[in-house]
Parts: sequence; structure tokens; C-alpha cells
Amino acid sequence: MSASLDRLVAVMDRLRSPGGCPWDAAQTHASLVPYLLEESHELAEAVDAGDRSGMREELGDVLLQVVFHARVAQEDPDEPFDLDDVADTLVAKLVGRHPHVFAEAPVDGDLHAQWDRLKRLEKPERTSALDGVPASLPALARAAKLAQRARRAGVDPEVVPAPVADDDGEDDALGRALLALVHEHPGLDAEGALRRATTRWEAAVRATEITEAGSSAGKGPDAEGSGVR
Repeated sequence: MSASLDRLVAVMDRLRSPGGCPWDAAQTHASLVPYLLEESHELAEAVDAGDRSGMREELGDVLLQVVFHARVAQEDPDEPFDLDDVADTLVAKLVGRHPHVFAEAPVDGDLHAQWDRLKRLEKPERTSALDGVPASLPALARAAKLAQRARRAGVDPEVVPAPVADDDGEDDALGRALLALVHEHPGLDAEGALRRATTRWEAAVRATEITEAGSSAGKGPDAEGSGVR
């Protein structure tokens, strides 16, 4: 571990230990989840903006969440683990899923398909190619991920129409239209595309508000016919 990471682990240990920070000491895996999600979104925002300084800071905040969770995990009385265990597990996963790099084995078909096959060997409890996609993902991101998984499994999402809900209405129609749109653009980051488009639209609305405010401010009372004559 580098000296910087050693210092980070030491700082986290100090914050979490007796005599440290009461707030840090009180946190649990569950209480930290909102912060992990928030920091991940802030990192995505910095990436979208091309903000290198922001990316460095937000990557640090995401790393803090990893170190924090690992420190909390050390205290578990039944199944403790630490940051080294987390890193070891990750290294084993990366090496195992890249036999074409670390075992000098030929690529067995498509790289993505090979990755999925190796994952299934690691997790035999999964019975569907769609297993393992978190239900808590944003809806567009989850739809795109499920569609990607289905395609790798040999199922074309576009030929499996979304069932109509029992209470079919505008809400259900919009949902099915969005799902179909995601299916029509395989491989694209639907969540990121919408996020970036929304950011541009938001900037345009704000610019319009400023322009209209400036135009209104430039009008004297007489311009509205309400001035004192």
C-alpha cells in the first residue's frame, strides 16, 4: 500500500476509534449508503463537466466511502474484513475474469460474453442473465443494463415488448415508450445521455430567465403604461 493510502487508513482509524469523532464512530454500513450514492453522482457530474480538479476531489470522496465501509467492516464480530481483504478480493476477481491477459489464454468469443460466462461460474446461484442488476439503480440506467444483459444472453430486447399494465394509462404508456427508446439504442449510456441533455436544457432555461429579467429591468414604468404622469 502506498504511503498516502496508509495515511488515509490511519486517519480513518483515528476518526473511528475511541476519542475520535462521535459522528464517524456512530456510522453503519446502512447509514453511509446515501453518502456513497451522493458522492458517486458528484463524481459523474465532474466527469460530465470535464472538471479535472473536481474529478480528483470527488474520486477522493468516493475513496473515502470505500475506506469508511472497510473500517466499519473490521468491527463486525462475526465476519470482519478490512481494506486489504477488499483489495485482495478485487484483484482475484480481475485476474480471474481476464484469462486472456493473466493466463495468456485466447479470448473465448466476445470479451463481454466471456466476462459474463466467468461471472456465472463464480456465482452459480444466479439462474438468469438478468440477475445481479441492482433494483436501486436509476430507472433508465437499470433499463439499459438489463437490455445489455439480455442481448449478451442472446435475447433481443426489441422483440420482447413490455407488457401493458392492468391500469394502463398515460403513465404506463410513457414508461413503455422510454423502455422502447432505450432498447433502440443498444450500448448507449441512457442515464448519462439524459443527464447531460438535462444539464444543457437547464443552462438554456437559466439563460432565458436572465435575458427576460434583464429585459424587464430595462423597461421604465411608462413602458407598461403605469407610470405617474
